[in-house]
Amino acid sequence: MRPATPRAKPLAKPPTGPPTGPPAGPPAAPPPAGPPARPAGLPSPAPSPAPSLIPCPASELREREAAGDLIKTEARRALAGSGRLVVLRGPTGTGRSALLEAAAQLGQALGMRVLRAHGSAEGSGEPLGLVHQLFCTTPEFAPGEEPGTSSALHWRLLCEHAAESPVLVAVDDVHLADQASRRWLTETARRLTGLRVLMVVTERGQYDISPPSPGLAHALPPAAVGSHALAPLSRAAAETLIRGEAGTAAVSDEWVEGCVRAGAGNPLLLRALLDDLWAVFPRTRPDAPADPPPTRPAPAHQSPPSPQLPQLPQLPTSCAELYPGAFAAAVAWWLESAGPGTAAVARTLAELESAVPSPPPSAPSSPPPGPPHQADDLSTLLAEVTWADPARVAGWLTAMVRLGVLRRDPGHGGPRFAHPLLREAVLDGWPRPHRQSVHRRAAELRRHRGDRLGAVAAHLLRTSPDGTAWVAQTLLDAAAVATREGRTADAVACLRRALDEPLPRERRAAVLAELGTLEFATVRSAGISRLSEALRLHEQPRERVLTAVRLGTALAHRGEPHAAFEVLRGLGSLDEDPVLARTVQTASALLSDHDREIRRGVYAGLRETAANAPERMSPAVRTLLVRYESTAGLISADWAMRQIRRLLTAPEDQLLVPYLLGTAAAVAQWADVPDDAERLVRAGLTEHRLSPLHPIHNALLNVRTDTAAARGDHAQVLRETAGAAPPPEDAPRAGPSNVLAHRVLALVEYNRLAEAHSLVAGVDIAEAHDSWELNRFLYARGVLRAASGDWSSALADFLECGRRQSGRDIESPVVTPWRTAAAECHLALGEPQEAVALAEVEYRYARVWNTPRVRGRALRVLGEATGGRHGLDLTAEAVDTLRDTSLDAELVHALVAHGRQLTAAGRPVRARPLLREAAATAERLAAPRLLATAESALRSSGARRRTAPLTGTSSLTASERRIAALAAEGSTNAEISELLHLAKRTVETHLTSTYRKLGIRRRTDLKRALAPHLTDAE
Repeated sequence: MRPATPRAKPLAKPPTGPPTGPPAGPPAAPPPAGPPARPAGLPSPAPSPAPSLIPCPASELREREAAGDLIKTEARRALAGSGRLVVLRGPTGTGRSALLEAAAQLGQALGMRVLRAHGSAEGSGEPLGLVHQLFCTTPEFAPGEEPGTSSALHWRLLCEHAAESPVLVAVDDVHLADQASRRWLTETARRLTGLRVLMVVTERGQYDISPPSPGLAHALPPAAVGSHALAPLSRAAAETLIRGEAGTAAVSDEWVEGCVRAGAGNPLLLRALLDDLWAVFPRTRPDAPADPPPTRPAPAHQSPPSPQLPQLPQLPTSCAELYPGAFAAAVAWWLESAGPGTAAVARTLAELESAVPSPPPSAPSSPPPGPPHQADDLSTLLAEVTWADPARVAGWLTAMVRLGVLRRDPGHGGPRFAHPLLREAVLDGWPRPHRQSVHRRAAELRRHRGDRLGAVAAHLLRTSPDGTAWVAQTLLDAAAVATREGRTADAVACLRRALDEPLPRERRAAVLAELGTLEFATVRSAGISRLSEALRLHEQPRERVLTAVRLGTALAHRGEPHAAFEVLRGLGSLDEDPVLARTVQTASALLSDHDREIRRGVYAGLRETAANAPERMSPAVRTLLVRYESTAGLISADWAMRQIRRLLTAPEDQLLVPYLLGTAAAVAQWADVPDDAERLVRAGLTEHRLSPLHPIHNALLNVRTDTAAARGDHAQVLRETAGAAPPPEDAPRAGPSNVLAHRVLALVEYNRLAEAHSLVAGVDIAEAHDSWELNRFLYARGVLRAASGDWSSALADFLECGRRQSGRDIESPVVTPWRTAAAECHLALGEPQEAVALAEVEYRYARVWNTPRVRGRALRVLGEATGGRHGLDLTAEAVDTLRDTSLDAELVHALVAHGRQLTAAGRPVRARPLLREAAATAERLAAPRLLATAESALRSSGARRRTAPLTGTSSLTASERRIAALAAEGSTNAEISELLHLAKRTVETHLTSTYRKLGIRRRTDLKRALAPHLTDAE
């Protein structure tokens, strides 16, 4: 029972109406014009002019001027005795309540008495509950007896009090009112004509998944109601609000943009977000106390420091970073107001976003041109996952994009939440099982409609295992696709998730082996443990051997070669399968390169087997012996290549073919047959699906880099070794490797010594395990130190490299020419005798291998160390050895050495053409270090500083250009001589110079090389 309250004195002639039920029509005898007559004895309210503005802070009612004008207009009409209903409709959080409060303040300012009520879901079950609020919460308006359910009584009371003074009825959230109250408000709105009553109600107007009930004014004639739709704040208004709240803090455009997108232009969300931000960053709050002034005064000669505005920190992307939680609570209220259907679709969309990569923050919000078929697919998927009406879901997505809650993905045009923080708030508090069920349902639907494996797997990664067979197969297939496409992280994630599903023993072992191989590249210990488990589970001999080889390779690369050989020996006897036995034998020989003692023992056994039982040697193992004898300085390059070509044509099992190709490619590269080496590398990498932990996989990549370096293509070397950048300070220090060594050498050739030093500084030699890659790194570091002028340290590196190589029976200079490099250091340190001794040994091994590269290099250094007339002859022989080859970088070194010796012997005139040729060749090779060396020697010979380029079409003289153009058109030397009245020898000389400047070797290349010049001339 409601407490009894005093009843107001009734009017002498109250308006009549139906005795019971809601009012059905206008009052029985309304006055013809103006407000009803006031009872005697009641004072008249003082006249009050209409305020020019609604008395509410401007920050509360941004861009609500039109609504304010409507309310003011209707308030004036109500004061004049013509009441009306005003309906303010808008989405949740757009300021309906604030605008209603402003209307109430306006009514009070105009002398109107204000009746207030607020609809709620809790009170919607009580008939006329909202009407009771209007008349029972204000004592002077309360009836004197329990109103019960009589709507006629409330109508009579309203008319009585409207006769006493104008009345403003303010009802918030009328869409939540009970049906009886809504009927009373509707019927009252029909009868307001002639009454000094203004009814202002707010109503939620937003597109939701569940169709809304009819609005309050849907059955009223247009003349009886004034409606206004509230929209979200414009971007300009939202930015003004944010910058105003930031006060004196330094606010970047990016920070403001993030706040606008996170708040979606919704005043409720924007204010809640800013409240959280000021709580998280209190020192940047506008009303935060300023820092105290410094106690120590500045010196007189110094000007006082300019005030620095506090810089706002980066906008968070997770609700967990917004501790008070006002923003998350506001979003939760927004979802609750929208209903369970809309909340389910919104949360499902937010969760599905996690399976799709987000676009960059700076991406435009408009979709790309073209049919939005992917957006339609997402709309259909959302409807199917949530069991909602597809038409309503599509309409809701469109409405949310218009409101700014969603935006179109610039990549596929589908909807996404406008900001990660908004998405996180939508998901805040949603139970994990619900999220998993969304992804499971989405995966099933996408699988049935034939979407990409990666898209299906992205959902499965966010589900819990349930033993369904298709889940594991889909994840494994997606991992295979990701591996082929080079997306290692995606493949690892799919394989890890597949292991959570029940798998047969052999299948699980295969997955573990693949996962261990991929993980070893990032987390080596995890990869080794996976491979060990896979080896334990495998029962088939072939799979056991392949997994053991992978595990052995991983252990060897981690610096545990003895453990690797223990794994291979643990396989036991494989005499029943000769192919598997030879596979283990070949893999053991390759892995032995990681330890000098093991290597010596393995190759001693192989040589003994080749001598006593050659029938047990496969072509792949024989190729390894050829490689060993090449590095030991026992055979020539010509004989080695004959053996390699013969072995490549011999029949070999498919398991051993990659070993054969990789070993043959290494020998071909040493023998200066780069085309064959590159062809063999391509065949090994493309025709065979090699695991990254296959022993020959890394060898093939090394040969490819070695070949590019041997060609002098330093740009290609830098591209292939881009991953050898220095690690971050907090990351483990890098280990020595062939890739790192080549990058250092290439940087030296480009005179980027500081960058090379930073790479070298990231390697700790003391912690590095003994391997052939350490030897290569020592050589590269020695070259860098020599280029920097640190000859003593460089000599120490070269000698240590040689000591380690000799311990592996590697004597030939085909791997690393450490002796010639050490000899040059001895010469720089003034120790010619030590230089001669090293150079002579190098030349002896070079004559055995007998390729122009090693012989030319050995002759050059031996000539420099010997000096005198004999030394001059040796460097001249080095030039002759290298001139008709493609070894331009080695030729430059030889030309410079011979030119310097000629200059020192008092024959600078003979030296200058050679040094000019060296400079031109270095310029064509784009080798700054070589070019600087050649130009320095050229200046030492007394040549003037050159101002014209030495290579390219611009370096040709007018005579050379005329002769080259005629030759390019097909004229013979004799015809050119006769046409230009020149001696035939002169024509030949000019053409030789043209070939050198253009970097070509044949007459047929002239037209291509001169093409730009000929085009310009035309």
